[in-house]
Amino acid sequence: MSELPRYILRDCTIFVDTHSKIGQASEITLPVPTEKVEELRNAGMIMPIEVKLGFEKMEAGFKLTAFDPQVIKLVGLKAGVEKAFMATGALVDEDGTVHPAVAYMRGFLKSHDPGSWKPGEVGESDHPISLRYYKLEVDGEELLEVDPFGISVGGVSQTGDIRGALLLS
Repeated sequence: MSELPRYILRDCTIFVDTHSKIGQASEITLPVPTEKVEELRNAGMIMPIEVKLGFEKMEAGFKLTAFDPQVIKLVGLKAGVEKAFMATGALVDEDGTVHPAVAYMRGFLKSHDPGSWKPGEVGESDHPISLRYYKLEVDGEELLEVDPFGISVGGVSQTGDIRGALLLS
């Protein structure tokens, strides 16, 4: 294994409802799956501990330097309508090896913030996404897959036994 830096993000883009935004997207924010924890100190314990209670809601987002009508028309859709978002990245090792990274997301645009318009300056619009689904792959290997009912890490369900106890599997 090389001691040179690896998996350096060299370039990325996003697809919004299957439409490529290459050359328009200036920033992509992937979701941060965060465990919901609560502090607990019961009888006989000399210190509190944090217990896991699931996950916080997931959000992602992207910024465009374009005032894109296709994207703007995705805001305010009726309840239950979800759209697909896919961020792709080229992770490159210093020895030249390229690793494709793909983040598959599904949810809805919460808003379209057109930002400030100034003559002679590039504008930037901000688009936060409320997510219902997220899957992250690098080199075709599933690292994380999260939805409101479960999480898999490395392709292995971390909540299957709980779903089984609820008679849902």
